[in-house]
Amino acid sequence: MTSMMRVCLILLWTMIVVQLRVPQGKAVQVFPPVNFTLTVSALARVLLRWKPNPNQEQKNYTIRYDVKILAPVSEEYDTKKTHSFQTAVLHNGFSAHIRTLLFHNGLQMTSDWVTAELQPPPGAANTAVTNLSCATQFTIFSTVSLHCTWLPGKGAPEDTKYFLFYRYETCTEECQDYIKDKWNRNIECRFSVTHIIPDEIDKLIVIHINGSSKYAAIRPFQQLFNQNAIEKVNVPRNVSVFLEQNDLLATWEKPISPFSKECFEYEFYLINLKTGNEQIWNIYSNEFRLRIDVTCKYSIQIRANHHICCRRGFWSDWSEILYVGENKQENFIAWILAVLCVSMCATIVLVGIICKMKFVWRKLFPPIPTPSNKFRDPFPNEYERARTCTSETETELVSFDEDLSCSALDDFVF
Repeated sequence: MTSMMRVCLILLWTMIVVQLRVPQGKAVQVFPPVNFTLTVSALARVLLRWKPNPNQEQKNYTIRYDVKILAPVSEEYDTKKTHSFQTAVLHNGFSAHIRTLLFHNGLQMTSDWVTAELQPPPGAANTAVTNLSCATQFTIFSTVSLHCTWLPGKGAPEDTKYFLFYRYETCTEECQDYIKDKWNRNIECRFSVTHIIPDEIDKLIVIHINGSSKYAAIRPFQQLFNQNAIEKVNVPRNVSVFLEQNDLLATWEKPISPFSKECFEYEFYLINLKTGNEQIWNIYSNEFRLRIDVTCKYSIQIRANHHICCRRGFWSDWSEILYVGENKQENFIAWILAVLCVSMCATIVLVGIICKMKFVWRKLFPPIPTPSNKFRDPFPNEYERARTCTSETETELVSFDEDLSCSALDDFVF
C-alpha cells in the first residue's frame, strides 16, 4: 500500500511540473538552421555546413543540431558544431536534412527540417565497374600493399578505360600498375606500397573507379572497405611438427604483422594419408598436441587470421605441407615389389602345375600307336598308283634301280 501511494505521488508531482513548464515552452519559438550546404571535399567525403538561424533567441538556451543522413545509408546524430563530415559512397547521390534542437528547463523543442542533396554524377547506365574486390597485405618492409580487381560494366564500350584511385585518411593516390583484359581494358590494379597505416583499427579505405570512352559517358563507382576486414593475413612462420611418443606436437610463430601473437587464431589441417580422414581444428595459441596413430603417415598445414584485436580479415594461405609418420612412398614401392614377387611366384607355380598335370595325363592315358600299313591295296586308285610308281612315260626315263623296286613291289603284292 505504501509503495502504491509513493507511485501516485510521483506521478502527481510529474504532472504538476509539466503543467508549470509547458506555458514557458510555448513562448519559445525554434527556427531551423540556414544556409545548409553539401560539398564534396574528397573522394567519398562530404562536408555538411550550416549556420544558426539569426532569429533564434540565445539567452539561457542550449542549442544543438539534429543531423539525419537519408542516402545512401540512413544515419542520425546530433552535434553542437555548425558543420559535419560524412564518409559515404556518392555514385548514387547523397541527401541529408537538419533541424535545430533547443533545450530549456529540461524540455527539448525542435524546429522544422531543412534538406539538401547531391545529385548522382553523370554516366550511362551499366557502364560502371562491377564485382569490385580488394585486399591488403602487410609486407616484410612494414608497409601495406593493395590489390583490387573488378569487371567492366555490361554496357561499357570496348574502348573503355578505367582508372582506380584509393583514399586513406587525407591521402589520395592513383593506380599506376594495371592488368588488362583482351579488349585492353583495365580490370586489375596493384599498389606495392601505400599510405595505409598497418596497425590502425577499423579505418576506412575508399576505392574510386571512373572511366572514359569515345562512345559513352562512364559512370564512376565507389566502395568503402574496412582496412582490417580486407587484410590478407600472412602465413604462420617456422612451422615444425614432430612425434613425441604417441603424440603429434606442432609449433609455429605468428605471421608477419604489427599485431601481437594474442591477436591471431589458426586452423590446423590434418590428413591421415593411410585412411584419407581429414580434420580441421581451430587453435588460439602457437602450439598444438594431438594423440595419433603412429603407424600412419600424416600431412599437416596451418593458416592464420585475426581474432580479438580487430575485425577478422581474409585467411592466410596454407603453410607448406609437412609430413610426419611412416614414409608413404617407401611403403608404396614395397607394396609394388611384394605384388610383383607374389605374381611371379604364382606364375611359376601355375606353369609347373600345368606341366606336371600334362606329364601325369600322358602316363595315365598314353596315346594309342597307329599301326603301320604293311599291305598294299590291290586296287590302288590313280592317286595311289601315281605315288607308288611313276607313269609309263616317266618310267622309261628313270634309272634301272627304280624299275627293279617297282617290279619287286608288284611281285610282293601279287
